[in-house]
Amino acid sequence: MLNSLLDFLAHGLLHFSWWQLVLYTLVATHITIIGVTVYLHRCQAHRALELHPIVSHFFRFWLWMTTGMLTGQWAAIHRKHHAKCETEEDPHSPQTRGIWKVLLEGAELYRSEAKNEETMRKFSHGTPNDWMERNVYTKYPILGVSLMMVLNVALFGVVNGLAHWWGYRNFNSSDASTNIFPWGIIIGGEELHNNHHTYATSAKLSNKWYEFDIGWMYIRIMSAFRLAKVKKIAPTPRLTTGKLVLDQDTLQAVLANRYEVMARYGKALKRAYRQELAHLKEVGAREKYQVMRGARSWFHKEEAGLDEPQKRQLPQIFANSQKLKTYIDMRNELAAMWERSNASRDQLLVQLQDWCHRAEQSGIKALQDFAMRLRRYA
Repeated sequence: MLNSLLDFLAHGLLHFSWWQLVLYTLVATHITIIGVTVYLHRCQAHRALELHPIVSHFFRFWLWMTTGMLTGQWAAIHRKHHAKCETEEDPHSPQTRGIWKVLLEGAELYRSEAKNEETMRKFSHGTPNDWMERNVYTKYPILGVSLMMVLNVALFGVVNGLAHWWGYRNFNSSDASTNIFPWGIIIGGEELHNNHHTYATSAKLSNKWYEFDIGWMYIRIMSAFRLAKVKKIAPTPRLTTGKLVLDQDTLQAVLANRYEVMARYGKALKRAYRQELAHLKEVGAREKYQVMRGARSWFHKEEAGLDEPQKRQLPQIFANSQKLKTYIDMRNELAAMWERSNASRDQLLVQLQDWCHRAEQSGIKALQDFAMRLRRYA
């Protein structure tokens, strides 16, 4: 009897070997991660897709059993993160709370915000509130807590922390979000965080050809079996050949792809800055070169994202290069078009036509090429 009890404690009912236990843990953790990114994040928090009731409740039950997380709480906290991003009210911003606070105490930050009744009331709308949610999941959240709760919070704490602190950016979104890795496998695609903050309601988190979002792969598989229905993904620019007239269709396409437009402009600005540095070095303008070389890593960024010493350095750079000043002025004018919410479509079209005309008349080849590309948006 004693030997049987000891054997049960050592190996469990299924008598798994060590490698089988490791495999089970990896598979179970992966299902939890997919449940968070597909069900909680993309479906519930952002409504980027709809899931079949069977799939939806499977994930809801699984997450409750393995982590104790509640759908309404998770969605509310995440929506507040987007609404108050990088401010004091953001539940887990490393920009305001510090990187180590978010990485090491992410679970505590989550639990603290979950107790905020105002957050739950304001941001949890549309999440499940049926009999199971009220009488089982909400009443007994700790029944399902296991080791995966620790693993899951730790993994997604990386997103909440590092992905607003370190990584690469495809888009100059207004927050500090970054992509940690281009291959979203370990935490279901959440590694592509800058893409997500740029297109928050997109069911697909990858954006460039070299990026991979395993969560999107599962969504496509479920869609093939009619278990999921994608409602929205990030727009993909379409360019026509031989189009020279900038019309309402062009305006609509440019507005829809404005983040891609500004990201492409930023890359053009980086190239222009490198060319200007190379020119100054070639002609022996050592003093001007020394003034400008330190700005290589930040000059292409939007002015709102620069710190005060960098902003103070801009007039010196402009004094050395009228071309770069023209680049910056034209970028600011282009970006301002997205912010003019009170302008009519006809007014925006006139502004875009005028911008393209002045870019083509600037004598700067990169601006001329950029304006010609804008005309081809469809």
